[in-house]
Amino acid sequence: MEFTKGHGTGNDFVILPDPDGVLDLTPELVAAICDRRRGLGGDGVLRVVRAAKHPDGADLAGEAEWFMDYWNSDGSFAEMCGNGARVFVRYLVETGLVAPAVGDALPVATRAGLVRARIEGDDIAVEMRRPRLYAASAAALGGLTLPGTAVDVGNPHLVCPVPAGLDLAGLDLTRAPEVDPAVFPSGANVEFTAGGAPTAGVDAHVLMRVYERGSAETLSCGTGACAVAAVALRDADRETGTVAVDVPGGRLTVTVTNDSCWLSGPALLVATGQLILPTRRP
Repeated sequence: MEFTKGHGTGNDFVILPDPDGVLDLTPELVAAICDRRRGLGGDGVLRVVRAAKHPDGADLAGEAEWFMDYWNSDGSFAEMCGNGARVFVRYLVETGLVAPAVGDALPVATRAGLVRARIEGDDIAVEMRRPRLYAASAAALGGLTLPGTAVDVGNPHLVCPVPAGLDLAGLDLTRAPEVDPAVFPSGANVEFTAGGAPTAGVDAHVLMRVYERGSAETLSCGTGACAVAAVALRDADRETGTVAVDVPGGRLTVTVTNDSCWLSGPALLVATGQLILPTRRP
């Protein structure tokens, strides 16, 4: 199987070209590919398939040629992945599957609906739905209970500010935070945040760590950055604005408008090759 490896601010993915949707992906195979010791390693798999050839993308085939079939590293599906979408677009452009000019909007079909992307020099930005803040909740982590805000960005998030005196870098994210199943019946990505130093050109600056549902702690999460930005703007009594979100893998810039949210940052392809599929044993 041919593959490409890419990442967006350290959020890394194995990209599998499958234009006609013929690969027999299973949760077990995806987990094996993403295994960092026995496979290629990654936070998830991005299968590149024509929207018309995938049942989850067929309804959007009239608006977008390509469907981002995203799987978490444990083999589960995710509705959306902001960094994954940016890496997906980088792959489409670098391989010549699309040829958009700088600034042109490129539509991509996802399980969360249609997203648009544009090339901004070395960065790629994707436009997603405007984050919706819908409930107060909390995360339990290592004996701590951290209040937060539930946010819908096409997938579920819980944004928990770390109280003063608690070190964001010192949080133990080796285990999944516990969330309220009444608010998050399918689990959630949980973001832990702290305020950053005043930064020119943005309305807020936030530091973030994240535990991703289905992937454990990752160096970055695009939809998580969008959720964090929306909460930061609310706390600043703003409806719209631009927020710099620093994650362990680098910086993402989020611009929330009246009707959408743009996520911008680097997206890189770092390797190509052939993957030898695991052999099933009796």
